[in-house]
Amino acid sequence: MLEVIDKGSSTESHPVPLLFVHGGNLAAWCWDEHFLDFFANRGFRAVAVSLRGHGASTLSQPLNSCSIADYVDDVRATVDMLGAKSMLIGHSMGCTVVQKYLEKRNAPAAVLMAPCTPQGIRRITLRMLRRHPRIVLNANTVGSSADFFNTPTLAREQLFCSHTPEPIVESCAARVQPESARAGLDLMIRRPDARPVTAPLLVLGATEDGSRTDGDVSAAARTYHTDAEFFPNMGHMMMLEPGWPNVAERIHDWLSGQGL
Repeated sequence: MLEVIDKGSSTESHPVPLLFVHGGNLAAWCWDEHFLDFFANRGFRAVAVSLRGHGASTLSQPLNSCSIADYVDDVRATVDMLGAKSMLIGHSMGCTVVQKYLEKRNAPAAVLMAPCTPQGIRRITLRMLRRHPRIVLNANTVGSSADFFNTPTLAREQLFCSHTPEPIVESCAARVQPESARAGLDLMIRRPDARPVTAPLLVLGATEDGSRTDGDVSAAARTYHTDAEFFPNMGHMMMLEPGWPNVAERIHDWLSGQGL
């Protein structure tokens, strides 16, 4: 059973539901802090799903055996449950899930927030290994990938900018959870294929994203023959940073331009 947070309803002005897909180590709650109400109040049906094994979603297999393809199936099941083609908004790992979904299914449009480079997360992983070798060793032996983010210091380094109020950082650090090792491997080796994708895409990044190296987001945008847009003074968690209204407004304006 998948946890689905469903707010608002489709209107004549905005008949297409919005489906938000979270990143690794997170769950639907990250969208429910601000974004779902923002879009529901503007006449959208705004829905966030927790991928299997995340949040309150159940799991019928070991978490570490879950693949990106499994997560794509979760998105497909949620779209089918909504009963209409949905506009997809992915963040971080959720971008890859959305990209893989779009390889076989069409959508009216999609937004990628802080996507990986087309080469996956190898550069990011190597940078983490150089900075925190002991944490990486522990996470891959006796711990989990949550160890990369589960203290305020690490969460600020990887997920938030230096200006983010400490309570926001602490709250997120306390709520990160383990991610599937197989999904992490998929992010390294199973590159999204942009060739079948026909949906218009908006690609967004943050200038102080500690989870992305220089050029990652722009490289992802170029794959889809578009340009990335960047928000200043903002880290990886663009939906939780104090500047989140600017991101939401940009998405809203872009959707309006797409007739959605």
